[in-house]
Amino acid sequence: MRDATRHGEQSPPAGITPEELQLAARNHGMPLEALRHDVTPVGLHYLLIHYDIPTVDASTWRLAVDGLVRTPLSLSLEDLRARPTIRVPVTFECAGNGRARLSPRPVSQPWLSEAVGTAEWTGTPLAPLLRDAGLADDAVDLVFTGLDRGVEGGIEQDYERSLAVTDAARDGVLLAYGLNGQPLPPQHGFPLRLVVPGWYGMTNVKWLTRITAVAAPFQGYQQATSYRLRQEADEAGTPLTLMEPRALMIPPGVPDFLTRRRFVVAGRHTLTGRAWSGRGPILRVEVSVDGGASWSDTRVEDGPSPWAWSRWSFGWDASAVGEFDLCCRATDAAGRVQPDEPTWNLGGYANNAIQRVQVTVRTA
Repeated sequence: MRDATRHGEQSPPAGITPEELQLAARNHGMPLEALRHDVTPVGLHYLLIHYDIPTVDASTWRLAVDGLVRTPLSLSLEDLRARPTIRVPVTFECAGNGRARLSPRPVSQPWLSEAVGTAEWTGTPLAPLLRDAGLADDAVDLVFTGLDRGVEGGIEQDYERSLAVTDAARDGVLLAYGLNGQPLPPQHGFPLRLVVPGWYGMTNVKWLTRITAVAAPFQGYQQATSYRLRQEADEAGTPLTLMEPRALMIPPGVPDFLTRRRFVVAGRHTLTGRAWSGRGPILRVEVSVDGGASWSDTRVEDGPSPWAWSRWSFGWDASAVGEFDLCCRATDAAGRVQPDEPTWNLGGYANNAIQRVQVTVRTA
């Protein structure tokens, strides 16, 4: 356990604060039993809303593309729909997923492990639109501005994030106006949002209204202050970008209402789940039924797209009654493996430590 007082920080209260409860009521995770779906139903997909959901009139809304471009653009939703269309499943994960499992707990949205989902996004690729606008040679970053506005870090601001020009022009990056075959719902960014496959969720700016090419790295709050890995408040920190590898299992059996402990009948069971990474395909998923003392390989299937999670499965011989600590861990194509324990950081980001599911095996 990390001692916050030794690092000049105020220790968080022992219980969940009213402010965190407000956040938890506004936002929601994906129930882990929904891992059975290749594409997450809209109402089960995780949701994080920084400020308020803006009301947008699609008939008057426009997307501006400006700054260091030769041909500034102002596009309606109809203009965007008339451009080339792609439809692709992409897995999103909140950078703060797992924050509530850190000790001491960073005070913010108290995610456990459910801040994830895979949606089928419909939209138009960003790179051709940037070519039409004609980026200037000295353009370094693209700043994406949403219509949601609030106060964070004592600063009133629009929600804004940036991408380097080279990252924004990569395959798969799109301006999405559809979700699972339907128009974007208000809470997911209607009428338009950015989708950047492989990157943590904060990158995918919702209620998108402007793309601005600038000549220097963007220093807005969400880029230079928030979403950075740091141990101390005065550190510059390392920016969060690509998702770390993670595997999650569907908790087997039936749950206790309050504790969510699982109960299964003795016999053979198939454990299943999903695994993903922003750093390449999942090469391996392992399962342990003894708390990580020993590991066994699972069967891993290809995902529905290069940017979506993979399904894994494992046959568990649960013939002995008793208490079991089930775990799973993923290894991606970059050779990164989920750790047994998380690394603490000030914002509670990128905690991809292995999942643990407490299971009681009993006779029928």
